[in-house]
Amino acid sequence: MSGNARRAPRYPRRGGRLALRAGSLALALGVWQLLTSLDIDLWLRFSQFPTVTDVAHAFADRLSGPDYWTDLTDSLTRILSGFLLAAVLGVATGVLVARSRLAEDLLGPVLEVIRPIPAIALVPVAILLFPSNEQGIVFITFTAAFFPVLVSTRHAVRALTPAWEEAVLTMGGGRSRILASVVLPGALPGIFGGLSVGIGVSWICVISAEMISGQYGVGYRTWQDYTVVDYPGVFVGMVTIGVLGWLTSTAVEALGRRLTRWLPRTSYDVGAGSRPRAARSGGSVPPAAADEGAVHDRPEDKGSDSRTEEARDEHLV
Repeated sequence: MSGNARRAPRYPRRGGRLALRAGSLALALGVWQLLTSLDIDLWLRFSQFPTVTDVAHAFADRLSGPDYWTDLTDSLTRILSGFLLAAVLGVATGVLVARSRLAEDLLGPVLEVIRPIPAIALVPVAILLFPSNEQGIVFITFTAAFFPVLVSTRHAVRALTPAWEEAVLTMGGGRSRILASVVLPGALPGIFGGLSVGIGVSWICVISAEMISGQYGVGYRTWQDYTVVDYPGVFVGMVTIGVLGWLTSTAVEALGRRLTRWLPRTSYDVGAGSRPRAARSGGSVPPAAADEGAVHDRPEDKGSDSRTEEARDEHLV
């Protein structure tokens, strides 16, 4: 880049970014308050909406009562039970289907037929199948998260380069070693992508299931508020669902970043515009596979870039 090229504007650092995020949220709340307090009815009927202050007063009343915390605990228990079960079985099934042709032939057709069915459409099945509504709601939550995790795991395992597995085999490793040192570490980014999607879909479906067949929970309380025309209470439930979904999704993504710290990442130097810099060195090989003698795709110096690319292409072919 020539010296006369214009520098990109400096992007705010962490404190400035947090201020931007808080400002965007405050702006959205301000627009909401303005449209509802002035009873704006152009095409959308904001006069039917409660104002931000009405929702805030309803929220304060709920926080002081025991029902809100009971509903919160019940919904979180259902989500965590179904999601954890879906995470374990989804990853196991995804790896099995991706690594075994027999498993793909036996399980693949059944899973592909069930996968397009919305989890909320299985509520009648859950009511008929399980002896209690609680178990049925957990089943709906499990089904909602299972298929995103399964599909993401399957694609992530199939996308792994054979060179890593061949390196472990060359060093005398068996199937269990390949699974532990290559397949699972290499597929972790895809697995956590599915988990992040799955936790969001789980919240959608558990709330719907609670509205239909629940006795307690955030979804049940939100529906009850709607039936008695308590619209501020409805918005309290909506805000609660949004915050809980954001917190759980953020927790899953944070765990994924922590468990994949060994991955090479490229970040952007906020002080130098859009110029990329390497955040971590090292190849994109699972750490255990690298210990087994896997080939690193990182050149030792800039002069060997072309030779390294040619050797890598020849090796993969």
